[in-house]
Amino acid sequence: MIRGKFMNRRKSREQAFILIFERSISHENTASIIDAAETSENVRIEEFADHVASGVESKEKVLDEAITKYIRGWTMNRLSKVSLSLLRLALYEMKFEPDIPVSVSINEAVNLAKKYGGAEDAPFINGVLGSAAKDIGEKDA
Repeated sequence: MIRGKFMNRRKSREQAFILIFERSISHENTASIIDAAETSENVRIEEFADHVASGVESKEKVLDEAITKYIRGWTMNRLSKVSLSLLRLALYEMKFEPDIPVSVSINEAVNLAKKYGGAEDAPFINGVLGSAAKDIGEKDA
């Protein structure tokens, strides 16, 4: 039973990433992207994916400020859309989803970077999120 929930959460997180990525390209709102996917592509968007992607949209300014802080030596417009989307997703979970362990958010983002990004994306994301985790951990203590 636990494995099933874990696998569903992983699938949902991947859907959330795809929604966030699509939004970074189309600049449409998450609800419109979900409606189009469910209508034209006959895809069922998981509740968790909708929740997280919508949360990222509503907290985008705060998330982007955090990303800017942690990408030392880089600028936002230099990041790939994959990296930016994964950083937004993971930081949203780390900051606003208390039931998700920080380590899970980091590991899942790194795994998605390996699947969807270039060779440099996974180590970069791991480093950025590792720096963020130190601050988030200190705030929780």
